[in-house]
Amino acid sequence: MSKAVIICNGSIEDYSYYKKHLEAAQFIICADGGATHALKFGIKPDVLLGDFDSIPKGDFDCLLEQGVEIVKYPSEKDMTDAEIAAELAMEKGYDEIVFIGATGTRLDHSLSNIMMLKSLLERGVKGIIVNEHNEVMVIDKHVTLIREENYKVTLLPLTEIVEGVSTKGLYYELKDATLKMGSSLGVSNEFSEDAAEVTIKKGLMLVIKARD
Repeated sequence: MSKAVIICNGSIEDYSYYKKHLEAAQFIICADGGATHALKFGIKPDVLLGDFDSIPKGDFDCLLEQGVEIVKYPSEKDMTDAEIAAELAMEKGYDEIVFIGATGTRLDHSLSNIMMLKSLLERGVKGIIVNEHNEVMVIDKHVTLIREENYKVTLLPLTEIVEGVSTKGLYYELKDATLKMGSSLGVSNEFSEDAAEVTIKKGLMLVIKARD
């Protein structure tokens, strides 16, 4: 898969945590104020886009001087900067998009970005939101999760029901189960093996690998 990383303007605490994602990216987009994070990462993104209402002028000028491509959008628009960045990544043919800084104090933006993963999946693109405590994705078929210390796995239906839910490598295993939206049955499961498999037959599932 070809991977793009989108750096948004949300919360980032431990910048070293994201090194593996940035090094694996073939294309990096900063969504508006995500430019400040890029400078703290010490990287040169390929594109900076947005209406630039949340980026300090000094940070903007710094990336401009580095020769970063600048794409400006009007402040009155029908999409968030993160969604515009995702559209650009898809236009360029990337089929995996990792979002950094996509969660934070603004719950509306956090939820909007999480729900955007559904739209990406429907267009054949794998989207993942990562922060220091969570990896978030939406599946309609299958995913393999790699065990990491202190991480748990949560499954949350995004459709009214999700049918044919089966898991392997988790302490509480499911076999051809049906999960209903609003149920907490899939919350905070534990790894029992080095890798876990989650498979569903019908519906959409929000899969979260999380730690405190």
